[in-house]
Amino acid sequence: MCAGLFAAGLLALAPRGGSQASPTPQQPQEPSSQEPGIRREVGLVNIFATVRNKNKRIVTGLKKEDFKILEDNTEQKIAFFSAESALPITIGMLIDTSGSEEHMIGAIQDGGSRFLSRVMRKGDEAMVISFDLDVDLLSDFTDDRSQLERAIRRTRINTAGGNVAVTPGPLPTSTAPNGTHLYDAIYLACADKLASEAGRKAIVILTDAEDVGSKLRLEEAIEAAQRTDTVVHVLLIHERGGFGFGGGWRPDVAKKITDETGGRMIDVTSEKRLEEAFDQISEELRNEYTLGYYASRDGKFHKIKVETVNKDLKVMARKGYYAPKS
Repeated sequence: MCAGLFAAGLLALAPRGGSQASPTPQQPQEPSSQEPGIRREVGLVNIFATVRNKNKRIVTGLKKEDFKILEDNTEQKIAFFSAESALPITIGMLIDTSGSEEHMIGAIQDGGSRFLSRVMRKGDEAMVISFDLDVDLLSDFTDDRSQLERAIRRTRINTAGGNVAVTPGPLPTSTAPNGTHLYDAIYLACADKLASEAGRKAIVILTDAEDVGSKLRLEEAIEAAQRTDTVVHVLLIHERGGFGFGGGWRPDVAKKITDETGGRMIDVTSEKRLEEAFDQISEELRNEYTLGYYASRDGKFHKIKVETVNKDLKVMARKGYYAPKS
C-alpha cells in the first residue's frame, strides 16, 4: 500500500492508520513533464472533448475546422488539435466506501477491475483511492493491472459508529459518526496526485455524491480538477426501489462536478447498469478530441464553450479554466 507524503505544501494522501494532516487548499503544481502528442506550452489551454449525435452515439472523424471555442463568448483561434485515440491516459478511480454503498461494494469491485483491465493500454497508468471517514490511497499510479485489482479488492465499507473516527486519515472527522469525504477525495486526487501528471487525465468516481464531513467545499474540489485539466466522471450509485443501503443521494452535486469538468454523470441503480456505465466511460476515454488555444494571462477564471459547426452534435467539455498570471 502506498502513501502520499507532503509535497510542495500540498495535501497528502495516507493509507488507513496513516498520519493526519489539516487541509490548506493551494493551487496545484504546474506539470513539468510532457506527454507525447499533447502540447504542453505555457499559456496553452488544453481541452478534452467528446462529441455525440442526436442518438447519443459518439462521433469520430471530426477535423479541427469542425470545432469552435468560445472564451467568455469570444471566439478563439484553435492552436492545437488532435483526434488521436491512442494517447496515454492517467486514471484515478475513487470508490465510496461509506455505508450507503454497502450493498453494491461487491459489484463495484468486480466492475472496477474489469473496467481498468478493458480501458488501460500500453503507456496508461491508474491509481485507486477509497473515501469514507477519511481518504485512503490504496494504489499509487501504476500500469500493473494485478496491483490495481488487488487495491480495488481491498476496499471495505466503513460504517463506524460513535463520535470518534476509527480510521484516521489525513482528513479525520471527530464529531460525526459517519462520513463521506467526497470533496476532499477529489481535491486530494487532483492537487496532490494528478497535478504532476501531463497529458489526458480522468477521474472515475463511484458514489451517491452525498458529502458528509469534508473539510473542503464542492467549489474547491471542482477548481482543483479544472486547474489540473482533469475530466471527472461520476457513476451515481444509489438506492431505488429498495436497492442498496438507504441514505441520501445528490444527483445535483454529481451533475455540477461533471458538467464543470467535461465529464459524464451516469445514473446507476443495478449491477447491470453499473457494467453498462463502465462500458460507456471506457468508450468516451478512448474517443476524446484534444483542442488547445492560448489563454488569457490575468489570473482570473474564464468561461469556455466548445461547439461544433454542425449544431446537431453535442460536445462534452469543461466549462472554464483558471488563467495563469503574467
